[in-house]
Amino acid sequence: MTTLTNDQIRQLNNYSVYLETTGIPIFHAKNVDNALPMIKLISQAPNDPIAASFFMRRVGMFISMQFYMMTMYDEIWDGPLESLQFFVTTEYNNKTISTYIPAEYFRDVKEHRAEDIQLVWEHQCYPIIQQLRAQCSISPLTLWENVFGYLFWHYYVFLDNPVIAEQAKIDWKLLQDDEMWKKFTTKSSLSNYLKGKNPAQLINTPVRTTCCFSKDIPGLQKCGFCPN
Repeated sequence: MTTLTNDQIRQLNNYSVYLETTGIPIFHAKNVDNALPMIKLISQAPNDPIAASFFMRRVGMFISMQFYMMTMYDEIWDGPLESLQFFVTTEYNNKTISTYIPAEYFRDVKEHRAEDIQLVWEHQCYPIIQQLRAQCSISPLTLWENVFGYLFWHYYVFLDNPVIAEQAKIDWKLLQDDEMWKKFTTKSSLSNYLKGKNPAQLINTPVRTTCCFSKDIPGLQKCGFCPN
């Protein structure tokens, strides 16, 4: 276990990831497959695929913060999926879903960073995507792209910062590694998303190939990366 600074906690909170909850967790990352009706109710999504996409954007905040903490602080959250929990909050007068993670599961990144990057992709992100797809008809690409948007922004900032750029280049390359991705799926969805370009080349462009449906959620707007 590592002790997080106030700045680290504040950054997590900015992405709706909390070490303490303001409400009772309503489900966790191992029973997402039973939670879609609740997600639909909270988000007011008109159908299950839109609810699934909405929720994966919220999960994307947590996943992006995992890699943010890894590159910036050499720390990562490594708890069981049952401890990756979700609760109802209000943001900008809209009901939404935020993430609760017990602080006791934060630790230093391993010497071989690829092991921790694969941990996040294969054992934290991918199981949630699989559960959502088991409950409704939605493209896996849509769900993956809901994660990549936040990640893309963080590394755009990192790679432009000389203090952290060297480590960011190493991690950014590992995040796309085809061999790692092929251990749990067919190809690197992140490489497919980037199409050989770096974040600076893609900023302010419609980098997505699918719509995240945020425009169909009451209180939200069309995202800036939408292809439509």
